This record gives sequence, C-alpha cells and structure tokens, in this order.
Amino acid sequence: MENQAPISEVYDLAVIGGGINGTGIAAEASSRGLSTYLCERDDLASHTSSASSKLIHGGLRYLEHGEWRLVREALAEREILMRKAPHLVRPLRFILPHRPHLRSAWLIRLGLFLYDHLGKRQTLAPSRHIRCDAEGPLLGDITQGFEYSDCTVDDSRLVVLNAIAAREQGAHVHTRTRCLSAHRSRGLWHLHLERADGSRYSIRASALVNAAGPWAMEVITGRLGLESLHALRLVQGSHLIVPRLHEGEQAYILQHEDRRIVFAIPYQRDFTLIGTTDRDYRQDASEVRISDDEIDYLLGISNSYFKRQLCREDILYCFSGVRPLLAERQGKASEATRDYHLQLDADSQGHAPLLSIFGGKLTTYRMLAVNALEKLKPWFTDLPDGNSATLPLPGGDHDDPHALAIELLEHSPWLPHSLAHRWAWSYGSRAWRLLASACELAELGEHLGGDLYACEVEYLMEQEWAMTAEDILWRRSKLGLHAPALHQSLEDYLHRRMTLRQSPAFTR
Repeated sequence: MENQAPISEVYDLAVIGGGINGTGIAAEASSRGLSTYLCERDDLASHTSSASSKLIHGGLRYLEHGEWRLVREALAEREILMRKAPHLVRPLRFILPHRPHLRSAWLIRLGLFLYDHLGKRQTLAPSRHIRCDAEGPLLGDITQGFEYSDCTVDDSRLVVLNAIAAREQGAHVHTRTRCLSAHRSRGLWHLHLERADGSRYSIRASALVNAAGPWAMEVITGRLGLESLHALRLVQGSHLIVPRLHEGEQAYILQHEDRRIVFAIPYQRDFTLIGTTDRDYRQDASEVRISDDEIDYLLGISNSYFKRQLCREDILYCFSGVRPLLAERQGKASEATRDYHLQLDADSQGHAPLLSIFGGKLTTYRMLAVNALEKLKPWFTDLPDGNSATLPLPGGDHDDPHALAIELLEHSPWLPHSLAHRWAWSYGSRAWRLLASACELAELGEHLGGDLYACEVEYLMEQEWAMTAEDILWRRSKLGLHAPALHQSLEDYLHRRMTLRQSPAFTR
C-alpha cells in the first residue's frame, strides 16, 4: 500500500509532518497537480492532531481576544467541513450555564449574536437563551444559560482521510520515516530520509514545507541548519475521559474563575470528554503527560457545575498534546493566538523555497493549506485554483451516515447494528469496501472482540497506514475505550499475521 519512492526522485513539493496541517497541504497540492511527497516520523496524527478537543468550531472565546478574522474564517470552514466529511463532522448543541459573576448576560448575548452572524451559518441552529431544568444534570444554583451550535469531529480520522485524498491524487505518503537532514543545491531541496528499519534514501524537491508542529523549530535549526524569524510557544492541553455525565446529546461549555473555559462533550456514546487545559510546556513534546494539577483543575471545574461529582477513580483515560503556537506576545497561555502564520524563506536566487507552519487549529486546516499554496504559487506559475472547498473527503460522498447505516443493514441484515453504525460514521461510503462481498458474519474474518473483525484490521493496514494495535484502537478507531481487552487479542492477531507473511510459503 505505501508508496516506495525511487532514490533521488524529484518532486514539486516535499512535506515534513503527518499531522492535520501536513496532510491538508499534501491533499491541496496534489489536487492541483503538484507531485507531492510527505514523510512522518511516527504514525499519522500521532501527536498534537489526535490530542485535540475533537471540535470543529469558530472559537467563541476567541472573540474576547479580538480575533475576528480567525473566528470568521473558522465559522466559514465549519460549514465547508460539514459538507466535505459528513461522516466525521457532526453538529452539536452547546450549553453555556450562566454564572453572573464570571461574564454578564449582555456580554454573552453579544458574543453569541456575533457568533451567529460572523460566518455564513447555513445549516446549524442559532443561539438562544434557556432556562435550566431543576431535574437536569447541572447544580441547583444554575437556573439559566445559553445554547448555540458547533460541531464535533474525529480528529485523527480527519488527518488520515486527508492523507488518503493526497495519495489518491498521486502523492507519496510515508509514515515511520524521518527526515534526517535537508539542504539546498542547484535550485532544489535534497532530503535525506530514514525508514523505521534503518534503511536510508534521498529525494529532491522544488519546494519544502515544514509542518512538523511542535518540532518545527527543530526542523529549521537542526535538520536544515537555518534560522527562523519567529519562535514557537508550546502550550500543553490535557483532557479527561470519564463515564457519561448526563443524558442527551448536548455538550457543555463551562466558565471558570480564571476566565478560561472547559468543554464537557458527549464522546463515543458512553463517555464524556472534559478539557482542555492551557499551560506553557518547555520539555520534549513527545513526552507530554497530564499533570496532577491539571487533573485536579479539570475535576474541580466539572464538579462546580454538575450534580454528578467526579473523583480520580472515575477517570477512564486521559491524554495530552502540545499546541505549537506562534510566540508573538507574552501573557497567559490561554490567551496566546490560535491563528496560524506561514513563514516563507527562499535562497539568494529565489529558488528552493521553504515554507514553515506556525500555529493553526484543526478547524482552519484547509484554509491554511490554500494559503500555503498561494505563498508557493510564484514557484509554480501554472498552478490552477483549488476546488477543495467542494471536494468531499474519502467516504464523504454520502451525506447521511444514519441512512447509510440503514442501507448497510438492509443489504446485510446479519451485520451487527452497532458495527453498521460505527462503520457508517467512521468510513462513510467506504464502509462498502470493508463489507466487500461478505454474505455472512463469518466472512468478515476473525472476530477479535467487541466490534472488531479481521477485515477491518486488514483494511486499515492496507489502506490507512496502520501498523500497530495503538494505531488501530486509538487513532483509526476509538475501540480501545470500549473494549480494553481488545489490545491483547489484536496484538496476538498482528503477531500471527507478521509470522505468516514472513514464512517461506507466503513469500513464494
């Protein structure tokens, strides 16, 4: 499945980094006809891009910081992504309980009015004032609030689908491949790369994009031997996953005394996702872990709003990521801009440009990619305009996952209902590829536990760059939450699979 690039092949564009920005740029470039190469040292979305709050949103709180352009762009992209990936991006209603001493009602009303009208809201319901039911999940002293619309998303699958889109438009995507170094020579970038097995090779490219996220500065100064005009501010964000806090599909946006907000979001049917924190981070980004202070902070905020009181024993899972924000001003980490900056550098003759990505957020990845290609357009003078705003992501050509699940069950009534719905919401129309020609449940292959069958594992390994149990259970799916025992059975299956493929009978 994975493209093996010939030694010293010349590409139009090489991209370092397999997060949302890197894969988004690779998809945008390849859709416009540029020969594109992308390398990621680990798995796709294995760091920041899978450690988000799983939201596609305008960023209501960014209005307080005066980031009007960012909010307007994010709200517009929210509408586009709902159309591009209806199987991943779901509308969600958010309730903001009113605490008068934190923000006045008129200020919240003004913010929500702007939120409703800054972007081209076409399908989502507008905001409104609500009265809180005494029988509801919130504490009794909370009597009113506000409700508005945003969206939730499977962040790591969004990354993977952009990588698939890039590959299907001709890009070469290589995971578990490090860029050891790169230098300019005769108008081209020369990249020296190393695979996980230690083998090395080189490629050349007319332009280079540094989308390494928290490691963007390391790429510039360490791998390329250059200097940067800007600096990164690394900000840690952590989340908790706990048993479902309330009935219903609404999310909550909780204000705190420090003027930060924390989300409590229905997650994977049975759980609530609580986050995020904001604190400066100065250690190795690959070693980020939630701290005791962050756990106490998130539990404390939840307990100040919900009747169901949480303790540490309720935490089922937690995760942390490092946001690579542009270091443009001092102040609280929570107030650092989530906007992106594109730094362009070319050699003295104007050849071999380097474009480095600073900052950005999940919601605006597509627009970031469009602007990145605009920055590089002088080096690709025949570059056509893009159509990514209207081009569905893989599986997104079916606009109703509920209807798709019903179609799957009508076609294959033996399919477990939970599996049909999960496939519809994870793979969209490509769920038919997993089903293939199966006529009964046994033909899906070995049942590994929960809703996981061998046919899905094979699909993920052959089509989505999955290699390990963690790739499959936590990034390509979230089955690790639902069936913890799956990890061992999947490990055993992968071991048997590898042993079989290394046997002389298989290699013949």
